[in-house]
Formats: sequence, C-alpha cells, structure tokens
Amino acid sequence: MGTRRKSRELVMQMLFQADLGKQTPEHVYKVFWNSRDDVDDETRGFAEDLFRVATERQEEIDALIEKHAKNWRLERMACVDRNLLRTAVGEMLGFPATPAPIIINEALEIARRYAAPESVQFLNGILDAVSRTILETRYK
Repeated sequence: MGTRRKSRELVMQMLFQADLGKQTPEHVYKVFWNSRDDVDDETRGFAEDLFRVATERQEEIDALIEKHAKNWRLERMACVDRNLLRTAVGEMLGFPATPAPIIINEALEIARRYAAPESVQFLNGILDAVSRTILETRYK
C-alpha cells in the first residue's frame, strides 16, 4: 500500500472515530496518534495535513456532499461512507495539485476494503459530481 493511500485510510479512521464516538477532532487526533507507532513520518505528515483540512472545512465539505447526494441526508449515510467522502472531498479542496480522478480512485479502493459492496458506485457518483463542482468553481 502506498504512503498516500495509507494516509487517506488513517484520516478516514480518525474521522470515523470522531463521528461515531461524538468526540472532538482534537481529542481523536491525540488518542489516535498515541496508539500508533507503526506509521512513518511521510505517511503521518500527509495524514495530519489532510485531517486538519477535513476537520477545519467540514461544514463546506458536508455542504458539497449533501448537494450531490440526491435523496440522501449526510446523517443517514453509513458512517464509513460519510467519512470516506469527507476525506476525499477534503483532499480535493485542500490539495488541488492532486488530480480528482486519483483522489476518487483511491477513495474507491479504500471503500472496497472498508465499505459495503454497494457503496462503491454510490461514492463514485457523489465524488465525481463534487469534483466537477469544485473544478467549475476553481476555474470561473
């Protein structure tokens, strides 16, 4: 597994813990890294940066997801799906140098490991629509 994919996976796990446990992102961040000594500096660095973007811009991220998740409220989505979307959209917003197709593909690979089989198409549709909106906004 590549460094970036591992980072994305770790971010999704931290967001999941904060979401499910109703804990603050700061608390999850501290506890999560205290229990991880198996992560190299490069992986941890990108994960920390991405987690920061995903938590600081969560309102914006959630609004984009809800706009494109037809007939789905965010709180009704599976927790894994919701936080995988937050991770990917956060990367699209915070790391514009990474092409959206790469971010989407990585999210789908993580979904194949952690989410329900039917989630992959659901996530793909939302992420594709969100990426188009972000690109349109960025290049107006």
